[in-house]
Amino acid sequence: MEIQHKEQIAEFLQSMYTSKKFKKLKSHNNTNNSFDVKLKVSGYNQLNLMVSDLLKASIFLLHHDMPSLSSHTVNTDVNVMTLLEIALQLLPEEEMELLDELFKLQL
Repeated sequence: MEIQHKEQIAEFLQSMYTSKKFKKLKSHNNTNNSFDVKLKVSGYNQLNLMVSDLLKASIFLLHHDMPSLSSHTVNTDVNVMTLLEIALQLLPEEEMELLDELFKLQL
């Protein structure tokens, strides 16, 4: 039983290495502990709006007793759609397929 389990793990590791499923994170300057994540935007304006919405939402959520964001910014609208778009782009889809394969090995 243990030999079969070790063989399954070895096969899984080999398939993981050859399939290159870890695509979301890109190694930064060939280091082991620093990665880049690609984020698609239509331009600097959209990038600025995304960062602004993330900051506004964070301020709002951290200061739940704050009546409004008006003391911090002129535009207090938080575009939830932008936050959801960022989240979608950051989801590691192919890596999740690999986790499914790994889960099957424990059964």
